[in-house]
Amino acid sequence: MTKLRLYHVDAFTAVVFSGNPAAVVPLESWLPDETLQGIAAENNLAETAFIVGGGGRYEIRWMTPTNEVDLCGHATLASGWVVFNVLEPGGSAVTFDSKSGPLSVTRDGALLALDFPARPPQPANEVLAALTAALGRAPREVWSARDYMAVYDHEDDVKGLRPDLVRVAALERFAVIATAPGREHDFISRFFAPAQGVPEDPVTGSSHCTLIPYWSRRLGKTRLRAFQASRRGGELVCEDLGDRVRIAGRAARYLEGTIEV
Repeated sequence: MTKLRLYHVDAFTAVVFSGNPAAVVPLESWLPDETLQGIAAENNLAETAFIVGGGGRYEIRWMTPTNEVDLCGHATLASGWVVFNVLEPGGSAVTFDSKSGPLSVTRDGALLALDFPARPPQPANEVLAALTAALGRAPREVWSARDYMAVYDHEDDVKGLRPDLVRVAALERFAVIATAPGREHDFISRFFAPAQGVPEDPVTGSSHCTLIPYWSRRLGKTRLRAFQASRRGGELVCEDLGDRVRIAGRAARYLEGTIEV
């Protein structure tokens, strides 16, 4: 029997019960993939992050309840919180080596800031009919990167979506982003990834790798304030850095404990 530490951190929020919950499991060395996936399924959160390393440099992997993913923002933010507050108290910068290259987390006052690769979208209007059927409302524009991105005219269009998740899962992309200009923020979004075992993600860092370049160009500004309009909700402070994006937010510990596998 192996005992492992587990930290449950709510990311992109200053208080628990909002933002996006992630589990972080520090490891001395990598366990078999089936064990990692079993832990993620048992946690039943959108993402579980596993980290191996020390001294400000770690390897990181992320798993949903059903599969491994190549990039995850909120669980990386949560992992940074665990490093700075538990594993290396007082630290202010950490690098995570991942399937998407090196990713850094740095302290910025009360915020933790992610440095992530930009994933600018390209027009993809040929999927408009299928996407409209899946989301239940025709978007103004459709774009594509890792995910499809449906752009609407009004915040309430996005908040009012009741997607057909079976149809969303059948689309030929990892997930679907819905976005629109915000009333109190530069833009809002929602994120649906039923094919990955996540019907609606509360706050999605990786989707902002696509959202930030789009809204930066459209609004003519590099610094942006964003809100993900899920039931839990979460705020993100964003910056377009060209081939990289900066995504910052807060984090709050909900739980820490020991698991046995």
